[in-house]
Amino acid sequence: MRSLLRHRRRSGRMASVAVASILTATVLFLSACGPSEPPPMAAATPQPGKKGPAPVDTQPQVETTLVEFGSSRQGLTLSGKVAYGEDRYSRISSPLRGRVVEVRAHLGDRVKMGDILLVVDSPDIAQSYSDYVKEESELQYDTRAYELAKDLYENKAMALNDLKQAENQLVKARAEFRRAKERLLSLRVAAEELEEPPDKQQITSRFEMKSPLTGIVVERAVTPGQSVTGDSDPVLFTIADLDLLQVVADVYEQDLGLVREGQSAMVKVVAYPDMEFPAKVTAVGDLVDPVTRTIKVRAQVNNKSRKLKPEMFARLQLDVSDAAKFLTVPREAVLEVDGKQFVYVLEDEHRYVKREVKTANISPDQLRILDGLTQGERIVTRGAVLIKGQEIKGM
Repeated sequence: MRSLLRHRRRSGRMASVAVASILTATVLFLSACGPSEPPPMAAATPQPGKKGPAPVDTQPQVETTLVEFGSSRQGLTLSGKVAYGEDRYSRISSPLRGRVVEVRAHLGDRVKMGDILLVVDSPDIAQSYSDYVKEESELQYDTRAYELAKDLYENKAMALNDLKQAENQLVKARAEFRRAKERLLSLRVAAEELEEPPDKQQITSRFEMKSPLTGIVVERAVTPGQSVTGDSDPVLFTIADLDLLQVVADVYEQDLGLVREGQSAMVKVVAYPDMEFPAKVTAVGDLVDPVTRTIKVRAQVNNKSRKLKPEMFARLQLDVSDAAKFLTVPREAVLEVDGKQFVYVLEDEHRYVKREVKTANISPDQLRILDGLTQGERIVTRGAVLIKGQEIKGM
C-alpha cells in the first residue's frame, strides 16, 4: 500500500513539472512575438522616405486664349466623292437594232477615238439604204421632168399649172431624198461613201460602232450574238479618261464665300491616308439643295498614278487663307449639349460665362466662329469640360 502511494505522489509531481514547462514555453513565445498592433489607417502620415497619395486639387486646371483672326494658313474641308471628269467619259449604246457579230474592245482596254468597239449586223441599214437609192432615183426623174416642163412652158407648149405641178413634185422629191440621206447618216454611214457614184458605193448591213473619245473601257455589257434594240438603254460600253478626274463636294451656305473657281486644293481618300492629290476648283454650283442646304463644288484632280477610283469617298481640302479673314478657336474649346455648341468666356478672374456659338469646320484642330464671339474676348480652352461638370453637379 505504501509503495502504491509513493508511486502516485511521484507521478503527480512529474505531471506538475510538465505543465509548468508548457506554460513557460508559451509565455516565452508570446514575449518574442511582441504586442499586437492595429493595421495602419489609410490617412496615416507616410513614413520618411516613402511617398504618400497625391493631394486632390479641387480647382480645375484651366487654360484660356484670346479669340483672334486666323493668322496661319487656313483650310476648309468638304466631303465629296471622286467622279469621272466632265466631257471625259461616254456611255455608249447602239443607235440601231440588230445582232452583234463581233466585239473588239474588252474590259480594261485602252482605246483611241475612232477605234471600233463592236460590229452589228442591222437590217435598218439595208432598209435605209434601199430607201435612199429609191429616193435618189425619184429625184433624178422629177428633176428631168421639171426641166422638160420648163422648156415646154417657155415655148408656149405647156400651161402654167402643169409647170407648177412639176415644180411641186420636184420639191417633194428633194425633201424625201434629204430625209433618206439623213437617216443613213444617223446610222453612221460615212458621208463620203454617199458622195460616190451609185455603182461604186459599198454600203452593207454591217454597222461599226466606234469610240467617241480616247480612254479606258471601264464597263462592258455586250457579248457576240447578243441582240441590241437601238435604244439608249442598255449601255453597252463606258469609256472614260481616268488620267483626269474630278471631286464633287458639298459646301454649306455659310462657307460659300470662302470658295471660288481656280482655288488650290488637296484631295484625300481613305485608301491612301498618307497621300494628298493636288486639285483645283473648276466650278461652284448656282443651286442650293433644298434638303441638305449645300452647293456643289467641283475640283479637277490629276490621276496619272491611277490610284483614285470613281465613286470613292473623298475629302476636298481647300486653301482659304486669302479668301477672307475669320475668327478661329481651338476645337477643344467648343462643347456641345443637345445639338447646340457653346464656349466658356472669361468675364473676370474667377468667373466663366457659358455662351452659345455657331461654328464651321476649318481643320482637325481648329473651328471657324460664325456667330457668338468677337475678336479679343478670352475663352477657356483647356478645362472647359471640368467647368461643365461642376455646373452639372451644382458647384
